[in-house]
Amino acid sequence: MKRTAVITGAAQGVGWVTAMRFARLGYRVVLTDVQPLEAPIGKLRAAGGDATGLSGDVSAESFAGELAEFTARECGGADVLVNNAGVSLIRPAEETSAADWQRVMAINLLGPFLLSKALGAQMLARRSGSIVNVASVAGLAGVSHRSAYNASKHGLIGLTRTLAAEWGGRGVRVNAVCPGWIKTEMDVADQGSGAYSDRDIVDRVPMARFARPEDVAAAIAYLADPEQSGFVNGVSLPVDGGWTADASWDSLRVRTRG
Repeated sequence: MKRTAVITGAAQGVGWVTAMRFARLGYRVVLTDVQPLEAPIGKLRAAGGDATGLSGDVSAESFAGELAEFTARECGGADVLVNNAGVSLIRPAEETSAADWQRVMAINLLGPFLLSKALGAQMLARRSGSIVNVASVAGLAGVSHRSAYNASKHGLIGLTRTLAAEWGGRGVRVNAVCPGWIKTEMDVADQGSGAYSDRDIVDRVPMARFARPEDVAAAIAYLADPEQSGFVNGVSLPVDGGWTADASWDSLRVRTRG
């Protein structure tokens, strides 16, 4: 029987690449995003994929219920949920407003909770399923000028661990991936603010490059697959080229590359 993967933030970036990967693996893919989905769904179908989707705001409880009903009606329920939708905010803590903070928390943390609750209920009923949350290296350490974003990703890792503990015995595994900096539309916008350069990232990463969306999608697919990772539950897997492992200073790191 064909398995169904629901992927949020799927119109572009990591979400889009993840949707393509799951489609190629033979999943029925349900895309969701605040942006229109006709074009990405059309591309997946043109490539032979089984794809459908629903546009909406992941931070709205009403939409979480609507998406769960849509997935049950169109696909018989979700086997995999990838909580990828997210927003960035680069701003000093003292200049971050309550509205800024709440927007980031709503999309990056409340949304994954609402969708895990709504679609996780389908998995719990079948005692089978996998949820993969897309966190960040910013959920494993602090990064300056990102108080709201960092807190949301730390919270998402906490949610991952809690649901893994709560649902693992009922057949539903919950894990997270923690990417380093990725070349996506979000990165282009963040760099456009002057916050950092390519060299800042490349010199910081032991593997001397940005992450690729494909790197993250491969890790997500691994954590979703019960045959490959069936006893992996509650982990936060860095996909960061060694960023969080390396405490070297930049000149030492660069010098050792030879």
